[in-house]
Amino acid sequence: MSASDLAGCVTNGLLRVRVTTKASAERIRIEERAGEPPLVRVDVTVAPEKGKANEVVLALLAKALSRPKSALTIQQGETARDKVVRVG
Repeated sequence: MSASDLAGCVTNGLLRVRVTTKASAERIRIEERAGEPPLVRVDVTVAPEKGKANEVVLALLAKALSRPKSALTIQQGETARDKVVRVG
């Protein structure tokens, strides 16, 4: 997956992601779905405790998008698997 692939999933400055915690490896995948926008899946190895998983998610996305971590914030879904991330 390239940065442009992920950047193509950003709509109006927002990126919708589904997070899987306690995965075997940290990675970002883009799943194409018929008739729907692509689904961005972020797998992280940490448990969802005290915001640790959210921090790793933002760090992975920032690196993949070649942006500073401070440019990304979770706008919706702080405690949910499905999140909306604002890309500034």
